Amino acid sequence: MGVLVDGCWHDRWYDTAKTGGSFEREASRYRRWITPDGDSSGGFKAESGRYHLYVSMACPWAHRTLIIRSLKGLDKHITVSVVHPDMLEQGWQFVPTDSRYRDDLYSLSYLHQLYTRVDRTYSGRVTVPVLWDKKLETIVNNESADIIRMLNQAFDGLDGVRGDRDFYPAELQQEIDEVNSGVYEAVNNGVYRTGFATSQAAYEQAFGALFECMDWLDERLAGQRYLVGNRLTEADWRLFTTLVRFDAVYYSHFKCNRRQIRDYPNLSGYLRDLYQVPGVAETVDLDQIKQHYYVSQRSINPTQIVPVGPELDFMASHGRGALGADFV
Repeated sequence: MGVLVDGCWHDRWYDTAKTGGSFEREASRYRRWITPDGDSSGGFKAESGRYHLYVSMACPWAHRTLIIRSLKGLDKHITVSVVHPDMLEQGWQFVPTDSRYRDDLYSLSYLHQLYTRVDRTYSGRVTVPVLWDKKLETIVNNESADIIRMLNQAFDGLDGVRGDRDFYPAELQQEIDEVNSGVYEAVNNGVYRTGFATSQAAYEQAFGALFECMDWLDERLAGQRYLVGNRLTEADWRLFTTLVRFDAVYYSHFKCNRRQIRDYPNLSGYLRDLYQVPGVAETVDLDQIKQHYYVSQRSINPTQIVPVGPELDFMASHGRGALGADFV
């Protein structure tokens, strides 16, 4: 993990010394918006073939965008490039000779070159996902929470897009936002605050908040199939991308080892329920997930050995059908 400073790349880990050992995530810099007509968003109109996603199969934030892209039927409208799971001295990287990890637009070697293509003096972290405008050759947005909202609504008028699938319905927005806020702080970002902590106090604070929220989620899901309104919303998909990585990575690598997801009676079935939604399993690559975390984060795992286990069966029966209707 590195950072751009005035357009120059530096291989630099997070500085937790100034925060008492706590990990603090840098805010996303590009927060522009796509709308159906483009008039209210500075020229970013929802058009087929105009936009491109840069993602990592390993990254939970990028994973959100791949799920919504799939479930909304945007595959033929928004193209995708995938970075290699190893994030080393130059950060996220492409492999021009490997079609799985190739920059399909500019044949770049590193993702930071895309950021400096927009701004030669850019300073900040270089992250995925990136929503790129091929027409204007610029970054529209690199905040996953924004991108999934755009994918959910802006492109509904295009051919084949599932406008009937709304993961942020107006009548549930306030409750979705409230759930998202708590889950983001304690769970989505909480696993990183636990794993990247460099003091015992910071680690234990994040650890405690994480499992307090996990216990609350398991209790909430005892009587309802999904997190909000008993229908699938973005709140579920934002949680899912952390849960699906938890037992394979966060439990051991990030020292989040009070309980595994398999130890929670409701969260475990809920995770399998979401995984089995058609179009979701194809977005999950546990090999790339484990490869990224255990190889890239050498300050946590200096040997770079990738564990063989655990054995996870996300296709096992979830038993949650009696709590609500299946997603269609």
